[in-house]
Amino acid sequence: MSIKVLSGKVFLVITGASRGIGKQIAITISSVLEKGSHVLLLATNLNALKETAKNIPAGVSVDTVSIDLSKPTSDKLHDIVVQSLKDKPADQFDRVVVIHNVGTMGNINQYANDLTNINNWHDYYDLNVFGPAILNGVIMKIFNENTNTEKTIINITSLLGIKPRRSMGYYCTGKAAREMFFKVFALENPQINVLNYSPGPVETDMYQEVCNELADKEAREQFNAMRTERTVLTCEQTVNRLLTVLKEQKYTSGDHVDYFDEL
Repeated sequence: MSIKVLSGKVFLVITGASRGIGKQIAITISSVLEKGSHVLLLATNLNALKETAKNIPAGVSVDTVSIDLSKPTSDKLHDIVVQSLKDKPADQFDRVVVIHNVGTMGNINQYANDLTNINNWHDYYDLNVFGPAILNGVIMKIFNENTNTEKTIINITSLLGIKPRRSMGYYCTGKAAREMFFKVFALENPQINVLNYSPGPVETDMYQEVCNELADKEAREQFNAMRTERTVLTCEQTVNRLLTVLKEQKYTSGDHVDYFDEL
């Protein structure tokens, strides 16, 4: 599949690349990259990242870095990216593609009125909103306007960022905040291609968590019913759809595009 935004030598950064959708994104996208491209995989579980890296094809170099993005500092993130560049100039690459996939559900055993612990709110937003925002800014400054490197930013969002669900206060608000940040980023940077991609219901550990632990019984039963009816997607299905969306480029930068949308 020929995809313009993935053509040439690409510097690809993927967060949450140790499992689930992030792992599949790394495997699938790296398979279409040209030789000389480089992949930087970030997550907390280094051993799992190394397993992901084993699936990166020869000709595409890869770095795996264990980092807790809930405790982000711009200096540390800057050092990680620069070290991955091997002290070479950023404009050695034709494109930089950043995929913000890292994310958690948060506490789904409680309703909105019970979410009164400020530290829990800080912890959730540190990882799911502030970390991606800081990492994005760091990378944009490294690949600054003095280079000819084309830039594509993909934020893995959710339908639940625009449609509320009971007992999912952390997740819904976090996804909404993160998506709006990247919409603002797109508005401020019209030269950068920004996509908020909603992958649909996908069979992952996170989906299992919802099926087992969601406080709201009706919503929990709906998620389990999708499994019974076999309407839950595989990671391969949703990542292949993402590639099609990127290939067709029918969205406006900053748009929310869902797996099921007709473009």
